[in-house]
Amino acid sequence: MNIIDIIAKKRDGRELEKKEINYFIKEYTENRIEDYQAAALIMAIYINGMTYREIKDLTIVMAESGDILNLSEIGENVVDKHSTGGVGDKVTIILAPLIASFGIPVAKMSGRGLGFTGGTADKIESIPGYNTEISEKEFIKNVKNIGISLITQSLNLAPADKKIYALRDTIACTESIPLIASSIMSKKIASGANKIVLDVTCGSGAFMKNLRDAKELSKTMIEIGKLANRETICVITNMNQPLGYAVGNSLEIIEAINFLNGNMPKDLKDVVLELGAYMIKLAGKGEDINENKKRLLDNINNKKALNKFIELVQNQGGDIDYIKDISKFKKSEFIQEVIANNDGYVQNINAEEIGKISCELGAGRKTKNDKIDLNVGLILNKKIGDYVNKGEILATIYANNLKKAKDAEKRILNLYLIGKEKIEEKTIIDVVS
Repeated sequence: MNIIDIIAKKRDGRELEKKEINYFIKEYTENRIEDYQAAALIMAIYINGMTYREIKDLTIVMAESGDILNLSEIGENVVDKHSTGGVGDKVTIILAPLIASFGIPVAKMSGRGLGFTGGTADKIESIPGYNTEISEKEFIKNVKNIGISLITQSLNLAPADKKIYALRDTIACTESIPLIASSIMSKKIASGANKIVLDVTCGSGAFMKNLRDAKELSKTMIEIGKLANRETICVITNMNQPLGYAVGNSLEIIEAINFLNGNMPKDLKDVVLELGAYMIKLAGKGEDINENKKRLLDNINNKKALNKFIELVQNQGGDIDYIKDISKFKKSEFIQEVIANNDGYVQNINAEEIGKISCELGAGRKTKNDKIDLNVGLILNKKIGDYVNKGEILATIYANNLKKAKDAEKRILNLYLIGKEKIEEKTIIDVVS
């Protein structure tokens, strides 16, 4: 068996055998297959696709390429949540302590941002002192002691996926259902949860640009979950505009803290409650989705969720004074307002382009080794469906470079489509189980 024959087989649109997939993953993980050969096979998969059986085999072998975390000592049911990526997505920051406030264990490993989508690990590190890189032993100990831990994926989980993911990003092969599904599910299987709720984002700021592809991805991940004995539910959410108002690391942390204090943007609230209600259901703590949503709101209003967040931050070395007083967060040097040139309703904001602008300001990475600026980004003062008068503020840019701020102003102004007709955006598009 050799990699050249495997590349040729998939190039010609034929189905790979399990042993061929196993060979590729093992040899590539152990650096016996060159990046250019792996890139050729990934491109062939991107073009010709994979069967459910191939995707399942790819997922399992990627999960087994490193450690498989055993979370059985934490509880019978461990529920995990994952998003397929978006702009302004601070849901995990809010939802993790909210779910933990019900006594449901939350052992959450989150990634860093790359490209136009932000990373939860980067965002929570905006809180001075917060340590995302702790050992597996300490991670599990934290969950047992306070019911929650949120770290980055520094453990040896699905190393094959890490290599393939980094390669996909450099050869324009990110938007592939087999590759996205196997990447997400291999990490979820390796990270030990037996119940999984997936936020499948759909729209301009997501990898899945249309509902057909979002549903296909959802069905694929659910099938993988069944084969791996992981109960999986997918919630398809709208990502045609950024989620909430803030885009950028510390700005999103501030919005998350405000949310836990009861100041909840509607679209962000809809996503948090929908995902949270299904997490409670899968944990066996409540079958009625609407009742679960009411309970989630109760734990925000009574500050149980906020107190659990403070406990999480303090337990992992973060300075909780920043949670109690958001004015302590460092401000960027330049604040640039984007002013509307005409009256009307906001009809469109391209979320992906907003994400790219935030990245250009320094809030994201173009390569995985880039150092990010935690204090830059932007606030959307007006969103789709809002009426705006000429001279009103559409968005506010936070930058540490004046030229970048001015460039961002021009680009954002061109992104806002303003017209006479009011557009209504549906936040929760569908639930697939």
